[in-house]
Amino acid sequence: MDADLAFALSLADDADAIALSRFRATDLRVETKPDLTPVSEADRAVEERLRQRIAGERPGEPVLGEEEGGEDASGWILDPIDGTRNYTRGIPIWATLIAYGDRVAVVSAPALGRRWWAVRGVGAFADGARISVSTVGRLEDATALYALDRPLPPRAWSAWHVRGLGDFWAHMLVAEGAAEFAIDARGLARWDTAAVAVIVEEAGGRFTEHVSSNGLLHEEALAQAK
Repeated sequence: MDADLAFALSLADDADAIALSRFRATDLRVETKPDLTPVSEADRAVEERLRQRIAGERPGEPVLGEEEGGEDASGWILDPIDGTRNYTRGIPIWATLIAYGDRVAVVSAPALGRRWWAVRGVGAFADGARISVSTVGRLEDATALYALDRPLPPRAWSAWHVRGLGDFWAHMLVAEGAAEFAIDARGLARWDTAAVAVIVEEAGGRFTEHVSSNGLLHEEALAQAK
């Protein structure tokens, strides 16, 4: 196994253990950050642990994380809990996102019992099985996923199946071929997109800013995302 992927998977094991231990805890501590988004004690504990391991086992490699910052995206990019609002309300759709530059990616969603990973040039996998995007090329036959942070465009209703899903899971469903495109919320940070982009692209799809697709419907998705 690729050494960087093996290390990323081991980091995900630690993240899963920490986050699951506090999931649905009645005394979970949650605060509001200056940007008005929530952060839980688990978000901070996961990132702290992953940074400790990187410093100890991969000294000198840069780290960019949602909770503790950083500027260099050439090394480890961490989103300790993507879907913190879900996490704090007991909804199991949340994950730890780990990327090593734009080459290695792991998305681990322990409450769903799912894990995805990819290495550039090797492919994308879900729970050990190779995955690929769908071959659906018409909107009228497509499953389209939208983060509901704004009204849906009129064209959206031409899709065969429309659902309101954001965050990592929408993009992983595209990578698996269960949906044709996903339009996430605007203004995503590097830690929101680094891992999911590698997985979607290694599954044969495309990723642009906050939009993923099977490639065949990418321009349609970008037009709707404006």
